[in-house]
Amino acid sequence: MTDPLAPLLDLPGVEAAVEAARDAVAEVHRHPSNRRGWPTTAAEASVRAARASAALDGGAVEIPSDGSVSDPILAGALRVAEAIGPLLGTWQKAPLQALARLHVLAAADLVESSALGRPSAGGERLELLASLVAGGTKVAAPVLVAVVHGELLALAPFGPVSGVIARAAARLTMIGTGLDTKGLAVPEVAYLRRSGEYRSALDGFASGTPEGLGAWLLFSCSALEAGAREAASIADAVGQG
Repeated sequence: MTDPLAPLLDLPGVEAAVEAARDAVAEVHRHPSNRRGWPTTAAEASVRAARASAALDGGAVEIPSDGSVSDPILAGALRVAEAIGPLLGTWQKAPLQALARLHVLAAADLVESSALGRPSAGGERLELLASLVAGGTKVAAPVLVAVVHGELLALAPFGPVSGVIARAAARLTMIGTGLDTKGLAVPEVAYLRRSGEYRSALDGFASGTPEGLGAWLLFSCSALEAGAREAASIADAVGQG
């Protein structure tokens, strides 16, 4: 059968962008601080990712010095970040179940408990996305990451925390596909720094046109490169500490 995502690699510039993203992430895995000390750098990456993701959905960025987080979006994003590792196996085999769990964690302080774990939109498109994640495509990892991220943002099936969940799902895909097995890259910081371009590229993805899809894929790959640079800065700081 034809891979449903394979044509995306033929869009202008995408193949080169995919390779550049792969190379950047692979390079940061070779950083001296990440050879043995990667749990420390991955932990910092996870927190930075959560803070940036929360800010993109209107949440607070700073974590109080006493560790108490009152902002519900940031609190949810941090809970989601802690669950990435434990949820990886579920994401690869039963993505819809993993998404439901992410919703419970992200929205616990925002919606009624009866609504937690239940997407409000998406239907067949969510099921199709789940089938792709669970082995329905062999496309290059950066492309699948971009598609997972873009679909969940465009469908917004989880209300005000759809963005947090979309970015967490993209992170799970980065790790699960082997693109970033240790979870070191922080593309979420790039999304926040380039939030206008981020939202414009998403509009292009949602349009479904070749031009729009290509623009989203190129943006996603460039954010992965920037996320690798953020990871390198974390590793540098650990190495100097």
